[in-house]
Amino acid sequence: MIAQYLPVLLAFAFAAAVAGGLVGVSALFGRGRFPKKRGRETYESGMPLLDSSRKRISVKFFVVAMVFIVFDVEIAFLFPWAVALRDLVGEGNGAALASGFLFLLLLAIGYIYLWREGVFDWSQRGSAS
Repeated sequence: MIAQYLPVLLAFAFAAAVAGGLVGVSALFGRGRFPKKRGRETYESGMPLLDSSRKRISVKFFVVAMVFIVFDVEIAFLFPWAVALRDLVGEGNGAALASGFLFLLLLAIGYIYLWREGVFDWSQRGSAS
């Protein structure tokens, strides 16, 4: 029974050894042992700093990011449906077509709701954050 899991255990051991070795080599030969003040500053692609990196970021930024991820993942569910659609409809299965359009309708309703609630509005007027 354990012999079946031996390749998996060896892969985990190898991954842990490589990760530990890389961290150890970095600790031994890295430049981070004696950090200078300049090394602790925020780096912006060689450009001079425009503002402090410790400033507060609006919650709307994170809300839009989460909404993007949710819609992105939901749209990813359409790819398998689109690939299998020809075979499903060819078999006379209209439910597959209807379920796909229902899914799209629900996505559109959610998008319109978020739009009307002002989630995508980055202007300062009327924002609570």
